[in-house]
Amino acid sequence: MKVTVKRKLPYVPVVIETEFIKLESAMKLANILPTGGAAKAEIQDGFVTVNGEVCTMRGKKLYPGDSFGYEGQEYKICSHEA
Repeated sequence: MKVTVKRKLPYVPVVIETEFIKLESAMKLANILPTGGAAKAEIQDGFVTVNGEVCTMRGKKLYPGDSFGYEGQEYKICSHEA
């Protein structure tokens, strides 16, 4: 019997094909929230972190290597080349 162990990543990868993505768009791309309006409200209310710090700027540019958190889950921006 062969057992395969998959290591769970401590984050959910969000793959982008552009140089950067705005925080609000990244949340929509990751299917965290259904609309940009919902993402905007959560960001402005201080429920989202970027690189470990609370961020209230919905237009914050995220580049590959950056991460954001929402409801205890971390998401990491990755380029399509990675």
